[in-house]
Amino acid sequence: MKNYLLVFLLISCIGLNAQVLTPQPSPRAKVSQRVGLTKVEIDYSRPAARGRKIIGNLVRYNEIWRTGANKNTIVSFSDPVQIEGNTLPAGQYALYTLPGENKWKVYFYKSTNNWGLPNPWDESQVALSLITNPYFFDYKTENFTISISDIHSDAAHLNLIWENTLISIPFEVPTKVKTMQSINETMTGNPKPNDYYNAALYFLQEKIDLNQAKDWMETAIARRDTPAFWMYYRHALILSELNDNKAALKSAKKSLALAEKAQNKDYVILNKELIEKYIQ
Repeated sequence: MKNYLLVFLLISCIGLNAQVLTPQPSPRAKVSQRVGLTKVEIDYSRPAARGRKIIGNLVRYNEIWRTGANKNTIVSFSDPVQIEGNTLPAGQYALYTLPGENKWKVYFYKSTNNWGLPNPWDESQVALSLITNPYFFDYKTENFTISISDIHSDAAHLNLIWENTLISIPFEVPTKVKTMQSINETMTGNPKPNDYYNAALYFLQEKIDLNQAKDWMETAIARRDTPAFWMYYRHALILSELNDNKAALKSAKKSLALAEKAQNKDYVILNKELIEKYIQ
């Protein structure tokens, strides 16, 4: 009898604590992206069109929009970024927009504890604003979408997309400053072979002092316990950029032999293409 009573009480408690679970009309989404050495994060909600006219109707022209749904959209940058030549300090910002038929205004707002729009709107809280042109395309995007695209080592685009409208905001990050600081600090300490390799690789990618890149790559190769096909391949690329094709050919062949021994098909192909296209 006691067991039955216990079971009844447990079922009753579960029933009292149960809640109806339903999907959110505007589900929450998060975006996290590294641009160079800078972390960019976006926390927002994604309303759906559901057959409605959006831009110019649900999202009205000449009225500030929360740029999403529910709680205001939050964008964060781990480093200061440059937008249209202006500096936006590192930190979190609420993202608002003022849609127009031919122009949109974008606001990065310091206060992020807003449900929807700040009331009242405080212009002193605007950390940065810009005016940009909307882009239009033929197909329709059902859910409001924020993305990071055109990602390079020092720049990217923050995109707002809904229905057939795109707002694209280019921004720049301080990758070169941070990388050069890291290289200088590491090289004055006790650099390891991989430190020399990574520094040389960055100089190669950014076309900075290729002679220094060559010296660092050769130091990385010399100090490594076992030869690495990826190091010899990048060494060949640096030598090719310096127009030392004879030395580049030798390094590419060394990399090819090591890659074949390691059965790394990708580097086998890369080296064969390098030997054929750039060196012979």
